Amino acid sequence: MPIHDPEKLHIAQQRRLFIKICRRCGARNPRSAEKCRRCKSKNLRWKRRERTR
Repeated sequence: MPIHDPEKLHIAQQRRLFIKICRRCGARNPRSAEKCRRCKSKNLRWKRRERTR
């Protein structure tokens, strides 16, 4: 079911695409995370995403 409202689409993309992933255990963490919620590692990366044109 596609989202047609641009404001809701922006919110959905922010929630799905801008998260941090733990390199040690693979857990998803919020964008504000300093360390992993599951294993407490500080080795986090941003989720990879494609550039839109």
